[in-house]
Amino acid sequence: MAKFRRRTCITLSLFILFIFSLMMGLKMLRPHKAAFGDPFGLDLLPEIRQQTPHLVKTFDSQKSDKIDSETNVKNFKSVEITVKPSKASEPYLEGLPPRNYYLHIFYYSWYGNPQFDGKYVHWNHPILSHWDLRIAKKYPQGKHNPPDDIGSSFYPELGSYSSRDPSVIETHMKQMYSASIGVLALSWYPPDSNDENGEPTDNLVPAILDKAHKYNLKVTFHIEPYKNRDDKNMYRNVKYIIDKYGNHPAFYRYKTKNGSALPMFYVYDSYITTAEKWANLLTSSGSQSIRNSPYDALFIALLVEKKHRYEILRGGFDGIYTYFATNGFTYGSSYENWAKLKFFCDQFDLMFIPSVGPGYIDTSIRPWNTQNTRNRVNGKYYEEALSAALQAHPSIISITSFNEWHEGTQIEKAIPKRTSNTVYLDYRPHKPSLYLDLTRKWSEKYSKERATYALDHQLPVS
Repeated sequence: MAKFRRRTCITLSLFILFIFSLMMGLKMLRPHKAAFGDPFGLDLLPEIRQQTPHLVKTFDSQKSDKIDSETNVKNFKSVEITVKPSKASEPYLEGLPPRNYYLHIFYYSWYGNPQFDGKYVHWNHPILSHWDLRIAKKYPQGKHNPPDDIGSSFYPELGSYSSRDPSVIETHMKQMYSASIGVLALSWYPPDSNDENGEPTDNLVPAILDKAHKYNLKVTFHIEPYKNRDDKNMYRNVKYIIDKYGNHPAFYRYKTKNGSALPMFYVYDSYITTAEKWANLLTSSGSQSIRNSPYDALFIALLVEKKHRYEILRGGFDGIYTYFATNGFTYGSSYENWAKLKFFCDQFDLMFIPSVGPGYIDTSIRPWNTQNTRNRVNGKYYEEALSAALQAHPSIISITSFNEWHEGTQIEKAIPKRTSNTVYLDYRPHKPSLYLDLTRKWSEKYSKERATYALDHQLPVS
Protein backbone atom coordinates (compact mmCIF):
# COMPACT_ATOMS: atom_id res chain seq x y z
CA MET A 1 0.00 0.00 0.00
CA ALA A 2 2.84 2.43 0.91
CA LYS A 3 4.52 1.63 -2.40
CA PHE A 4 1.25 2.42 -4.22
CA ARG A 5 0.91 5.74 -2.38
CA ARG A 6 4.49 6.68 -3.24
CA ARG A 7 3.93 5.87 -6.90
CA THR A 8 0.68 7.87 -6.90
CA CYS A 9 2.40 10.90 -5.32
CA ILE A 10 5.23 10.74 -7.87
CA THR A 11 2.73 10.50 -10.76
CA LEU A 12 0.67 13.39 -9.40
CA SER A 13 3.78 15.52 -8.87
CA LEU A 14 4.94 14.88 -12.43
CA PHE A 15 1.48 15.76 -13.75
CA ILE A 16 1.43 19.05 -11.82
CA LEU A 17 4.95 19.86 -13.04
CA PHE A 18 3.86 19.19 -16.64
CA ILE A 19 0.83 21.50 -16.34
CA PHE A 20 2.97 24.24 -14.74
CA SER A 21 5.61 23.94 -17.50
CA LEU A 22 2.94 24.07 -20.21
CA MET A 23 1.40 27.25 -18.75
CA MET A 24 4.77 28.97 -18.47
CA GLY A 25 5.61 28.03 -22.06
CA LEU A 26 2.35 29.47 -23.36
CA LYS A 27 2.90 32.64 -21.39
CA MET A 28 6.36 33.08 -22.91
CA LEU A 29 4.96 32.73 -26.42
CA ARG A 30 2.90 35.91 -25.94
CA PRO A 31 4.75 38.44 -23.78
CA HIS A 32 2.67 41.21 -22.24
CA LYS A 33 4.99 43.97 -23.41
CA ALA A 34 5.84 43.01 -26.95
CA ALA A 35 7.09 45.82 -29.17
CA PHE A 36 4.15 45.40 -31.54
CA GLY A 37 0.99 43.47 -30.67
CA ASP A 38 -2.01 42.46 -32.74
CA PRO A 39 -2.84 45.02 -35.44
CA PHE A 40 -5.35 47.66 -34.32
CA GLY A 41 -5.77 46.04 -30.90
CA LEU A 42 -7.90 43.14 -32.13
CA ASP A 43 -7.10 41.33 -28.90
CA LEU A 44 -9.41 43.90 -27.27
CA LEU A 45 -12.16 43.40 -29.85
CA PRO A 46 -12.76 39.65 -29.89
CA GLU A 47 -16.15 40.14 -31.52
CA ILE A 48 -14.57 41.20 -34.82
CA ARG A 49 -11.45 39.04 -34.78
CA GLN A 50 -13.08 36.30 -36.87
CA GLN A 51 -14.67 38.79 -39.27
CA THR A 52 -11.35 40.44 -40.18
CA PRO A 53 -8.73 37.69 -40.47
CA HIS A 54 -6.78 39.76 -43.01
CA LEU A 55 -5.82 42.23 -40.29
CA VAL A 56 -3.69 39.75 -38.38
CA LYS A 57 -1.47 38.64 -41.24
CA THR A 58 2.26 39.09 -40.86
CA PHE A 59 3.69 42.28 -42.33
CA ASP A 60 5.24 41.70 -45.75
CA SER A 61 6.84 44.74 -47.37
CA GLN A 62 7.08 42.95 -50.69
CA LYS A 63 3.28 42.60 -50.85
CA SER A 64 2.72 46.29 -50.12
CA ASP A 65 0.91 45.59 -46.84
CA LYS A 66 -2.64 45.91 -48.15
CA ILE A 67 -5.84 45.13 -46.29
CA ASP A 68 -9.12 44.44 -48.00
CA SER A 69 -12.34 46.36 -48.17
CA GLU A 70 -13.94 45.09 -44.97
CA THR A 71 -11.86 47.35 -42.73
CA ASN A 72 -14.87 49.07 -41.25
CA VAL A 73 -17.27 46.39 -40.03
CA LYS A 74 -20.85 47.27 -40.85
CA ASN A 75 -24.00 46.06 -39.07
CA PHE A 76 -22.10 45.37 -35.88
CA LYS A 77 -24.75 43.97 -33.52
CA SER A 78 -23.67 45.51 -30.28
CA VAL A 79 -24.49 48.28 -27.87
CA GLU A 80 -22.95 51.51 -29.08
CA ILE A 81 -19.67 52.20 -27.29
CA THR A 82 -17.92 55.54 -27.54
CA VAL A 83 -14.83 56.83 -25.81
CA LYS A 84 -15.91 60.41 -25.16
CA PRO A 85 -13.43 62.91 -26.58
CA SER A 86 -14.45 65.81 -24.34
CA LYS A 87 -10.97 66.25 -22.92
CA ALA A 88 -7.84 65.71 -24.96
CA SER A 89 -4.92 63.92 -23.37
CA GLU A 90 -2.05 66.33 -22.86
CA PRO A 91 1.31 65.55 -24.47
CA TYR A 92 4.30 65.64 -22.13
CA LEU A 93 6.35 68.61 -23.35
CA GLU A 94 9.18 68.73 -20.84
CA GLY A 95 12.57 67.34 -21.82
CA LEU A 96 11.68 66.87 -25.51
CA PRO A 97 14.30 67.25 -28.24
CA PRO A 98 14.15 70.56 -30.16
CA ARG A 99 11.93 70.98 -33.19
CA ASN A 100 13.38 69.77 -36.48
CA TYR A 101 12.81 72.44 -39.13
CA TYR A 102 13.72 70.00 -41.86
CA LEU A 103 10.66 67.93 -40.94
CA HIS A 104 7.43 69.29 -42.45
CA ILE A 105 3.88 68.00 -42.02
CA PHE A 106 0.78 68.60 -44.15
CA TYR A 107 -1.99 70.18 -42.10
CA TYR A 108 -5.70 70.67 -42.92
CA SER A 109 -7.92 73.37 -41.39
CA TRP A 110 -11.10 72.51 -43.31
CA TYR A 111 -13.10 70.76 -40.53
CA GLY A 112 -16.22 72.28 -38.99
CA ASN A 113 -19.02 71.52 -36.53
CA PRO A 114 -22.30 73.19 -35.50
CA GLN A 115 -20.82 74.84 -32.40
CA PHE A 116 -18.24 76.88 -34.30
CA ASP A 117 -19.42 76.78 -37.92
CA GLY A 118 -23.18 76.33 -37.72
CA LYS A 119 -22.93 72.95 -39.43
CA TYR A 120 -20.62 70.01 -39.96
CA VAL A 121 -17.93 70.58 -42.56
CA HIS A 122 -15.88 67.74 -44.07
CA TRP A 123 -16.80 65.25 -41.34
CA ASN A 124 -19.99 64.72 -43.39
CA HIS A 125 -17.96 64.07 -46.54
CA PRO A 126 -19.99 62.52 -49.39
CA ILE A 127 -19.28 58.97 -50.52
CA LEU A 128 -17.65 59.43 -53.92
CA SER A 129 -18.93 57.38 -56.84
CA HIS A 130 -16.66 55.37 -59.08
CA TRP A 131 -16.35 56.73 -62.63
CA ASP A 132 -17.50 53.36 -64.02
CA LEU A 133 -21.26 53.21 -63.44
CA ARG A 134 -21.21 49.40 -63.33
CA ILE A 135 -18.83 49.55 -60.39
CA ALA A 136 -20.45 52.59 -58.78
CA LYS A 137 -23.82 50.89 -58.35
CA LYS A 138 -22.23 48.22 -56.16
CA TYR A 139 -21.42 50.73 -53.43
CA PRO A 140 -23.47 52.97 -51.12
CA GLN A 141 -24.18 56.60 -51.91
CA GLY A 142 -24.94 59.68 -49.86
CA LYS A 143 -23.12 61.51 -47.08
CA HIS A 144 -21.74 60.66 -43.67
CA ASN A 145 -23.80 61.75 -40.67
CA PRO A 146 -21.64 63.15 -37.82
CA PRO A 147 -20.85 63.08 -34.99
CA ASP A 148 -20.86 59.26 -34.81
CA ASP A 149 -20.69 58.61 -38.54
CA ILE A 150 -17.80 60.55 -40.06
CA GLY A 151 -15.90 60.41 -43.32
CA SER A 152 -12.95 58.51 -41.87
CA SER A 153 -11.92 54.98 -40.96
CA PHE A 154 -10.44 56.31 -37.70
CA TYR A 155 -12.02 58.51 -35.02
CA PRO A 156 -10.22 61.58 -33.59
CA GLU A 157 -9.53 61.92 -29.89
CA LEU A 158 -10.94 65.46 -30.22
CA GLY A 159 -14.15 64.17 -31.81
CA SER A 160 -15.70 65.81 -34.88
CA TYR A 161 -13.93 69.07 -34.13
CA SER A 162 -13.92 72.49 -35.74
CA SER A 163 -10.66 73.85 -37.12
CA ARG A 164 -11.88 77.24 -35.84
CA ASP A 165 -11.90 76.11 -32.24
CA PRO A 166 -8.93 77.84 -30.53
CA SER A 167 -8.50 74.91 -28.14
CA VAL A 168 -8.25 72.52 -31.10
CA ILE A 169 -5.57 74.64 -32.79
CA GLU A 170 -3.68 74.80 -29.49
CA THR A 171 -3.88 71.03 -29.02
CA HIS A 172 -2.67 70.42 -32.56
CA MET A 173 0.35 72.67 -32.04
CA LYS A 174 1.15 70.89 -28.78
CA GLN A 175 1.00 67.53 -30.54
CA MET A 176 3.34 68.70 -33.31
CA TYR A 177 5.67 70.17 -30.71
CA SER A 178 5.67 66.87 -28.83
CA ALA A 179 6.61 65.09 -32.08
CA SER A 180 9.60 67.41 -32.71
CA ILE A 181 8.06 68.63 -35.96
CA GLY A 182 9.33 72.04 -37.01
CA VAL A 183 7.08 73.14 -39.87
CA LEU A 184 3.43 72.64 -40.75
CA ALA A 185 2.48 72.94 -44.42
CA LEU A 186 -0.96 74.49 -44.30
CA SER A 187 -3.47 73.52 -46.99
CA TRP A 188 -4.38 76.85 -48.59
CA TYR A 189 -7.00 78.25 -50.95
CA PRO A 190 -7.23 81.94 -51.87
CA PRO A 191 -9.68 84.13 -49.90
CA ASP A 192 -13.30 83.33 -50.74
CA SER A 193 -12.20 80.03 -52.33
CA ASN A 194 -12.42 76.51 -50.96
CA ASP A 195 -12.42 72.85 -51.88
CA GLU A 196 -15.68 71.41 -53.16
CA ASN A 197 -16.62 69.97 -49.76
CA GLY A 198 -15.48 72.81 -47.54
CA GLU A 199 -15.64 76.50 -46.70
CA PRO A 200 -13.07 79.31 -47.13
CA THR A 201 -10.29 78.99 -44.55
CA ASP A 202 -7.83 81.81 -45.31
CA ASN A 203 -9.27 83.79 -42.38
CA LEU A 204 -7.95 81.05 -40.06
CA VAL A 205 -4.32 81.66 -41.02
CA PRO A 206 -3.63 84.41 -38.42
CA ALA A 207 -4.83 82.20 -35.54
CA ILE A 208 -2.76 79.27 -36.80
CA LEU A 209 0.34 81.46 -37.13
CA ASP A 210 -0.13 82.83 -33.61
CA LYS A 211 -0.57 79.39 -32.03
CA ALA A 212 2.35 77.99 -34.04
CA HIS A 213 4.60 80.80 -32.82
CA LYS A 214 3.67 80.02 -29.21
CA TYR A 215 5.37 76.62 -29.68
CA ASN A 216 8.15 77.94 -31.93
CA LEU A 217 6.71 76.15 -34.96
CA LYS A 218 6.84 77.59 -38.47
CA VAL A 219 4.08 77.69 -41.09
CA THR A 220 4.53 77.25 -44.83
CA PHE A 221 1.77 77.05 -47.45
CA HIS A 222 0.51 74.06 -49.44
CA ILE A 223 -1.24 75.74 -52.37
CA GLU A 224 -4.19 73.67 -53.53
CA PRO A 225 -5.45 73.44 -57.15
CA TYR A 226 -8.04 76.19 -56.82
CA LYS A 227 -10.32 76.98 -59.75
CA ASN A 228 -8.54 78.38 -62.83
CA ARG A 229 -5.12 78.37 -61.18
CA ASP A 230 -2.51 79.72 -63.60
CA ASP A 231 0.70 81.75 -63.71
CA LYS A 232 -1.07 85.12 -63.44
CA ASN A 233 -3.27 84.48 -60.42
CA MET A 234 -0.50 82.46 -58.76
CA TYR A 235 1.64 85.61 -58.87
CA ARG A 236 -1.17 87.57 -57.21
CA ASN A 237 -1.75 84.91 -54.58
CA VAL A 238 1.92 84.50 -53.68
CA LYS A 239 2.13 88.29 -53.36
CA TYR A 240 -0.99 88.24 -51.15
CA ILE A 241 0.46 85.56 -48.82
CA ILE A 242 3.83 87.26 -48.44
CA ASP A 243 2.35 90.75 -48.01
CA LYS A 244 -0.21 89.61 -45.46
CA TYR A 245 1.67 86.95 -43.51
CA GLY A 246 5.33 87.33 -44.42
CA ASN A 247 6.24 89.48 -41.41
CA HIS A 248 4.76 87.10 -38.85
CA PRO A 249 7.48 85.43 -36.73
CA ALA A 250 5.99 81.98 -37.49
CA PHE A 251 6.16 82.50 -41.28
CA TYR A 252 8.60 79.92 -42.63
CA ARG A 253 11.66 80.89 -44.63
CA TYR A 254 14.41 78.59 -45.84
CA LYS A 255 18.00 79.77 -45.93
CA THR A 256 19.50 78.74 -49.26
CA LYS A 257 23.11 78.05 -50.20
CA ASN A 258 23.68 81.64 -51.29
CA GLY A 259 22.36 82.95 -47.97
CA SER A 260 18.93 84.10 -49.13
CA ALA A 261 16.04 83.44 -46.75
CA LEU A 262 13.11 82.56 -48.99
CA PRO A 263 9.51 81.51 -48.34
CA MET A 264 8.56 78.04 -49.53
CA PHE A 265 5.39 76.96 -51.31
CA TYR A 266 4.31 73.38 -51.97
CA VAL A 267 2.14 73.31 -55.11
CA TYR A 268 -0.33 70.43 -55.09
CA ASP A 269 -1.27 68.90 -58.46
CA SER A 270 1.24 71.21 -60.15
CA TYR A 271 1.28 68.88 -63.17
CA ILE A 272 -2.24 69.94 -64.28
CA THR A 273 -0.77 73.28 -65.38
CA THR A 274 1.64 73.21 -68.32
CA ALA A 275 5.37 73.66 -67.86
CA GLU A 276 5.21 76.67 -70.21
CA LYS A 277 2.80 78.50 -67.90
CA TRP A 278 4.85 77.70 -64.84
CA ALA A 279 7.94 78.99 -66.66
CA ASN A 280 6.18 82.35 -67.10
CA LEU A 281 6.13 82.63 -63.32
CA LEU A 282 9.19 80.69 -62.20
CA THR A 283 11.97 81.53 -64.68
CA SER A 284 13.82 84.83 -64.76
CA SER A 285 12.81 85.47 -68.38
CA GLY A 286 9.11 84.62 -67.84
CA SER A 287 6.36 87.11 -68.62
CA GLN A 288 5.03 86.90 -65.04
CA SER A 289 8.42 86.24 -63.44
CA ILE A 290 8.58 86.27 -59.69
CA ARG A 291 12.33 85.71 -59.68
CA ASN A 292 14.67 88.30 -58.18
CA SER A 293 11.67 90.21 -56.87
CA PRO A 294 10.49 90.83 -53.28
CA TYR A 295 8.14 87.86 -53.85
CA ASP A 296 10.71 85.32 -54.93
CA ALA A 297 10.35 81.99 -53.13
CA LEU A 298 11.09 78.28 -53.34
CA PHE A 299 8.37 76.46 -55.27
CA ILE A 300 8.08 72.70 -54.76
CA ALA A 301 6.22 70.69 -57.41
CA LEU A 302 4.32 67.44 -56.91
CA LEU A 303 5.93 64.59 -58.82
CA VAL A 304 3.51 61.78 -59.61
CA GLU A 305 4.76 60.17 -62.82
CA LYS A 306 8.35 59.65 -63.93
CA LYS A 307 7.85 61.93 -66.94
CA HIS A 308 7.03 64.84 -64.63
CA ARG A 309 10.73 65.25 -63.80
CA TYR A 310 11.60 67.20 -66.92
CA GLU A 311 8.33 69.12 -66.93
CA ILE A 312 9.14 70.29 -63.41
CA LEU A 313 12.59 71.29 -64.58
CA ARG A 314 11.26 73.22 -67.59
CA GLY A 315 8.67 74.90 -65.42
CA GLY A 316 11.35 76.49 -63.25
CA PHE A 317 10.49 74.78 -59.95
CA ASP A 318 13.03 74.60 -57.13
CA GLY A 319 12.27 71.08 -55.95
CA ILE A 320 9.91 68.12 -55.88
CA TYR A 321 7.79 66.35 -53.27
CA THR A 322 5.84 63.11 -53.54
CA TYR A 323 2.87 63.65 -51.14
CA PHE A 324 1.08 60.27 -51.34
CA ALA A 325 1.44 57.95 -48.34
CA THR A 326 0.96 54.88 -50.54
CA ASN A 327 4.11 52.98 -51.42
CA GLY A 328 3.71 51.69 -54.98
CA PHE A 329 0.72 53.88 -55.87
CA THR A 330 2.69 56.34 -58.04
CA TYR A 331 6.23 56.54 -59.34
CA GLY A 332 6.95 59.34 -56.90
CA SER A 333 5.44 57.63 -53.86
CA SER A 334 7.36 54.37 -54.41
CA TYR A 335 10.28 54.07 -52.02
CA GLU A 336 12.34 52.14 -54.57
CA ASN A 337 12.51 55.25 -56.78
CA TRP A 338 13.64 57.75 -54.15
CA ALA A 339 17.38 57.24 -54.66
CA LYS A 340 16.95 57.82 -58.41
CA LEU A 341 14.85 60.92 -57.81
CA LYS A 342 17.43 62.27 -55.37
CA PHE A 343 20.15 61.71 -57.99
CA PHE A 344 18.07 63.56 -60.60
CA CYS A 345 17.50 66.46 -58.20
CA ASP A 346 21.20 66.67 -57.38
CA GLN A 347 22.05 66.85 -61.08
CA PHE A 348 19.84 69.91 -61.57
CA ASP A 349 20.22 71.55 -58.16
CA LEU A 350 16.66 70.78 -57.07
CA MET A 351 15.46 70.01 -53.54
CA PHE A 352 14.22 66.46 -53.00
CA ILE A 353 11.45 66.17 -50.42
CA PRO A 354 10.03 62.64 -50.10
CA SER A 355 6.68 62.31 -48.34
CA VAL A 356 6.18 59.60 -45.74
CA GLY A 357 2.99 58.49 -44.03
CA PRO A 358 1.71 56.06 -41.40
CA GLY A 359 -0.62 54.23 -43.80
CA TYR A 360 -3.50 54.88 -46.16
CA ILE A 361 -7.20 54.04 -46.18
CA ASP A 362 -9.84 56.16 -47.90
CA THR A 363 -12.64 53.59 -48.19
CA SER A 364 -14.92 55.68 -45.96
CA ILE A 365 -15.23 58.13 -48.87
CA ARG A 366 -14.04 55.92 -51.78
CA PRO A 367 -15.32 52.46 -50.85
CA TRP A 368 -14.15 51.04 -54.18
CA ASN A 369 -10.49 52.04 -53.64
CA THR A 370 -9.37 49.08 -51.56
CA GLN A 371 -6.34 48.37 -53.74
CA ASN A 372 -4.59 51.48 -52.43
CA THR A 373 -5.14 50.72 -48.75
CA ARG A 374 -1.90 50.37 -46.80
CA ASN A 375 -2.05 48.71 -43.40
CA ARG A 376 -0.30 50.62 -40.59
CA VAL A 377 0.88 47.40 -38.95
CA ASN A 378 1.20 49.12 -35.57
CA GLY A 379 3.67 51.70 -36.87
CA LYS A 380 5.91 49.39 -38.92
CA TYR A 381 4.71 50.84 -42.23
CA TYR A 382 5.53 54.36 -41.02
CA GLU A 383 8.97 53.40 -39.79
CA GLU A 384 9.75 51.65 -43.07
CA ALA A 385 8.82 54.84 -44.95
CA LEU A 386 10.95 57.01 -42.68
CA SER A 387 13.89 54.64 -43.01
CA ALA A 388 13.61 54.73 -46.82
CA ALA A 389 13.45 58.53 -46.77
CA LEU A 390 16.56 58.85 -44.60
CA GLN A 391 18.49 56.57 -46.93
CA ALA A 392 17.89 59.03 -49.79
CA HIS A 393 19.59 61.89 -47.86
CA PRO A 394 16.78 64.36 -48.62
CA SER A 395 16.84 68.13 -48.20
CA ILE A 396 13.62 67.93 -46.18
CA ILE A 397 11.21 65.14 -45.21
CA SER A 398 7.47 65.82 -45.43
CA ILE A 399 4.82 63.85 -43.57
CA THR A 400 1.43 63.02 -45.06
CA SER A 401 -0.26 63.99 -42.84
CA PHE A 402 -1.14 65.48 -39.47
CA ASN A 403 -4.90 65.31 -39.94
CA GLU A 404 -6.09 64.18 -43.37
CA TRP A 405 -8.69 61.89 -41.76
CA HIS A 406 -10.55 61.08 -45.00
CA GLU A 407 -7.53 59.24 -46.38
CA GLY A 408 -6.43 57.73 -43.08
CA THR A 409 -2.96 59.28 -43.22
CA GLN A 410 -3.21 61.19 -39.93
CA ILE A 411 -0.73 60.96 -37.08
CA GLU A 412 -3.05 63.01 -34.85
CA LYS A 413 -4.35 61.09 -31.84
CA ALA A 414 -7.19 58.63 -32.57
CA ILE A 415 -9.35 56.70 -30.10
CA PRO A 416 -11.31 53.44 -30.13
CA LYS A 417 -14.97 53.88 -31.11
CA ARG A 418 -17.69 51.59 -32.36
CA THR A 419 -21.34 52.10 -33.13
CA SER A 420 -24.12 49.77 -34.26
CA ASN A 421 -22.90 50.24 -37.84
CA THR A 422 -19.18 50.90 -37.69
CA VAL A 423 -16.05 49.80 -35.88
CA TYR A 424 -13.46 52.53 -36.28
CA LEU A 425 -9.83 51.60 -36.53
CA ASP A 426 -7.46 52.80 -33.82
CA TYR A 427 -3.85 52.55 -32.68
CA ARG A 428 -4.27 49.83 -30.04
CA PRO A 429 -2.58 48.05 -28.37
CA HIS A 430 -0.54 51.26 -28.31
CA LYS A 431 -1.54 54.66 -26.97
CA PRO A 432 -3.26 57.35 -29.08
CA SER A 433 0.12 59.12 -29.21
CA LEU A 434 1.86 56.22 -31.00
CA TYR A 435 2.54 58.08 -34.26
CA LEU A 436 3.58 61.28 -32.49
CA ASP A 437 6.05 59.25 -30.45
CA LEU A 438 7.43 57.51 -33.54
CA THR A 439 7.74 60.85 -35.31
CA ARG A 440 9.74 62.29 -32.43
CA LYS A 441 12.06 59.26 -32.47
CA TRP A 442 12.72 59.55 -36.21
CA SER A 443 12.90 63.34 -36.14
CA GLU A 444 15.84 63.12 -33.78
CA LYS A 445 17.45 60.41 -35.90
CA TYR A 446 16.98 62.46 -39.08
CA SER A 447 18.40 65.58 -37.46
CA LYS A 448 21.57 63.76 -36.49
CA GLU A 449 21.99 61.99 -39.83
CA ARG A 450 21.31 65.10 -41.89
CA ALA A 451 24.09 66.95 -40.10
CA THR A 452 26.54 64.37 -41.43
CA TYR A 453 25.67 64.81 -45.12
CA ALA A 454 24.35 68.37 -45.44
CA LEU A 455 27.37 70.58 -45.97
CA ASP A 456 25.17 73.63 -46.39
CA HIS A 457 23.53 73.94 -42.97
CA GLN A 458 20.37 75.65 -44.15
CA LEU A 459 18.15 76.91 -41.36
CA PRO A 460 14.69 78.46 -41.30
CA VAL A 461 14.72 82.04 -40.18
CA SER A 462 12.02 84.26 -38.80
